[in-house]
Amino acid sequence: MFNFNLRKFALALIDAMTIIVAAALAMIILMEMGVLELKAAELYQSVLISAGISVICMFLCGTYINIWRFAKISDFIKCFCGLTAGFALSYVVCNILPITTPHIFLIFTYLISLCGIVVLRTSYSWLYGFTRQSKTSGKIPTLVVGAGRAAHRLIEEMSENECEYEPVCIVDDDGSKHGLCVRNIKIVGTTSDIESICEENNIKAIIVAIPALTNDERKRILDLCARTTCEIKILPHYSDVIDAALMSQTKKIEIDDLLGRDVVRFDHKNAAALINGRVCMVTGGGGSIGSELCRQIAKYKPRKLIIFDIYENNAYNIQQELIRKYGNTLDLFVEIGSVRDYAKLDFVFDKYKPQLVFHAAAHKHVPLMETNPEEAVKNNIAGTYNAATLAEMYKVERFILISTDKAVNPTNVMGASKRCCEMIVQNMAQHSNVTKFITVRFGNVLGSNGSVIPLFEQQLANGGPLTVTHPDIIRYFMTIPEAVSLILQAAAEAKGGEIFVLDMGDPVKILTLAENLIRLHGKKPYKDIDIKFTGLRPGEKLYEELLMDEEGLISTENKKIFIGKQIYVDEATFLESLNKIKKLAQGNNQESVVELLAKIVPTFKHKTNDHGVPAAEQR
Repeated sequence: MFNFNLRKFALALIDAMTIIVAAALAMIILMEMGVLELKAAELYQSVLISAGISVICMFLCGTYINIWRFAKISDFIKCFCGLTAGFALSYVVCNILPITTPHIFLIFTYLISLCGIVVLRTSYSWLYGFTRQSKTSGKIPTLVVGAGRAAHRLIEEMSENECEYEPVCIVDDDGSKHGLCVRNIKIVGTTSDIESICEENNIKAIIVAIPALTNDERKRILDLCARTTCEIKILPHYSDVIDAALMSQTKKIEIDDLLGRDVVRFDHKNAAALINGRVCMVTGGGGSIGSELCRQIAKYKPRKLIIFDIYENNAYNIQQELIRKYGNTLDLFVEIGSVRDYAKLDFVFDKYKPQLVFHAAAHKHVPLMETNPEEAVKNNIAGTYNAATLAEMYKVERFILISTDKAVNPTNVMGASKRCCEMIVQNMAQHSNVTKFITVRFGNVLGSNGSVIPLFEQQLANGGPLTVTHPDIIRYFMTIPEAVSLILQAAAEAKGGEIFVLDMGDPVKILTLAENLIRLHGKKPYKDIDIKFTGLRPGEKLYEELLMDEEGLISTENKKIFIGKQIYVDEATFLESLNKIKKLAQGNNQESVVELLAKIVPTFKHKTNDHGVPAAEQR
């Protein structure tokens, strides 16, 4: 392959040969016409002078800087100016020397040279485009966002390697780059032009190649990309880019990329030190949070990992996944049972003697718990009490309750039951000298069982419409890995009794999530897929809170994590109420269960969203 200097020399040599051939043709034509009497030998010197000076002039005009297979009109103008200046200077030099050169010979040579040089360049550009098109037929026309170093590397990989994506054009918000090329791919506009550029160029895919994007910039660009029907991929942040092929590191855009905040990152050293060599047990280990807990715990080499779940299919799935990944290196056990069953829990605690217990088992569907409040008591409250008391009895080192933002000033039965679970854990923490009891509270988890995204995905698969309860409803969101990382970080840092809370940034409108999800599937909201508003469900509020007013906040070393101050629980009164509500739940007395739950949790203000009709009367 020619290097850059040799390439320019080769192009200049081709142009010089073109001029010499043009001079020969001009001489033949003029002699045939009978207007030229001089012989070839007499024109030899003037031809060499014309070729040499013309090549120099074209070089000075920047003709040999351009890559001619991507030539523009301005490149041909430079070529014209250089060749014209060269022949004009050649005429002057020949007269000064003096060398006999008829005017008509120089004119004919100039015109034929100009035609030859233009034809050669256009033919090469057309031939290159034709062969390139034949090689890339069937590839996906792609728009690259960004014209920096990462884009250079990415386009180079796409061009030189077997890649299904074919870079067609580039957009960049730096106006000084417009009209230039990156690896021969032209920069045609800004990110604001993405939608129109994709339509005009039949773009099928967009790759955002700017690893240094801030979160706000990333969200803005992804929102613009989501307006198209293109497949969207993005390079990860610089901190996550590895020194390898960039194309293999691009990932498809998912709905959590549009949340509008940076991913919260944790130092996993403390979590690794906590888990390594210990017996860990996860209740609800087959669920979305529980299974991710099992995945992350397994990475840190526990002595044993016990998955406890009532639903055998989920438990089996995570069991097989971990066996495939770790084989015999992970001492893994699965126990099928319910946290309601004290005897089975006692059997499991006695059999495995867990040192760390992550309590993720819970009923969490707000509407279902509104119509089945006794089940929220049996599973969430009684189940947590069973697990927590056994943890203290068997001298578990740390017991971590997985809670929810719906426990803050709850307006529904599910949230109130989880607040009661927090009170159980805080009550245990008040008198336990061995076990550290901790609560971890966070908002909605994207992709978890029962979350809004899987529902939207299912509705999209059925052709819509997507259902949103209210156009103004907002929620805090986090990813499953974030949630689990917070749980492990809390377990490592806890001194006992804390409620760990994640700063989740600004809340997100559910309507915006629905619209973006439709766009990410290559469709247009309200046109291809409709969105319908169904009204707030029983117990549902427009916004969620992360902390109760009386808790306050204590900052930690991680600026994104706070600790809610422990609230004192009157143990005698609280335990008496717990025993009473458990009996009411066993008798399936729904109305009495809700009334007593409101007394146990003073901040519980039941919101039926049905003109004050109690949830128990809506069936």
